Parts: sequence; C-alpha cells; structure tokens
Amino acid sequence: MEHEQVKSGLRIVSIVEAAKGLLVLLAGFELLTYLHKDLHLAAEHLVRHFHLNPASRYPRIFLDLVEHTNDAQLRLLALSALTYAFVRFVEAYGLWLQRRWAEWFGLAAGGIYVPLEIFEVLRKVTWPRVTLLIVNITIVVYLSFVINHDRQQRKHAGN
Repeated sequence: MEHEQVKSGLRIVSIVEAAKGLLVLLAGFELLTYLHKDLHLAAEHLVRHFHLNPASRYPRIFLDLVEHTNDAQLRLLALSALTYAFVRFVEAYGLWLQRRWAEWFGLAAGGIYVPLEIFEVLRKVTWPRVTLLIVNITIVVYLSFVINHDRQQRKHAGN
C-alpha cells in the first residue's frame, strides 16, 4: 500500500473521529441549555415530537429518568461529553498527523466498543446500531492493517 493511500485513509478515520467528538460535544452543550429549566416538560415535548406513546416502555423509562435528573447531574453529563469529545479530538489530531501513538490509541479505543456494539446488535437489530458496528469494525481493521504495514516497513528498512 502506498504512503499516500495510508495517509488518506488515516485522514478519513481522523474526520470520522472528529465528527463523533463534535456530535457528542454539541449534545453536551444542548444539555446545558436545560439547566434551571423544567427538563421533564422538555422531555415530554420530545416524546410527542417523535410521535411516541408516553405510556409505552422506552418513552416511560426516558421520562422517569429525566424526572429524577437534577442540575448537578446535567453538569456531570455535559462534563462527560466534553471529556469524550476532547479524547476524540486528540485522537483525530494524532491520526491526521499520522502519529503512531494515535494509530494504537484508535485501535484500542475502537476495539473496546466493538464487543458492546455486537451485543447491542444481537439484542436488537437496527440500522443505526448496524451502521455504527460496521464503521467501528472498519476503523479497527484499517488501523490494524496500518500498524502492521508500518511494522513491516520498519522491518524491511532495517535489513
């Protein structure tokens, strides 16, 4: 595989990781907009917006959870989102610059989620779950290939 192909692939993975970070960061900021507001009322509006029955199982779980959520918990969730986004941005930066540590970090980070995503797909097959699983498996396989390719290049350069 040519160096330019590897570079392009790493940049694509970098963009995907940055996009995941940005999405979670935006969600965290959105959580902060509900500080000092009636979160339960907003959740009810959301359930109605998606034409869900508030008395059915999952919307009810969601509404019950929101009813017991306070401002401190919202801040903690927003801080968690910020932390996750920061980690994704650091990984994206390292992959964009083709840093070996970022390749290993991306492999480990993606590999951690794959078993959980497989479990979720086996529990219930949905397009978002299947898509997420396919994207993460593709990233893990690609980063494994890049790491192995780099190792082979260094081995042959040393001979």
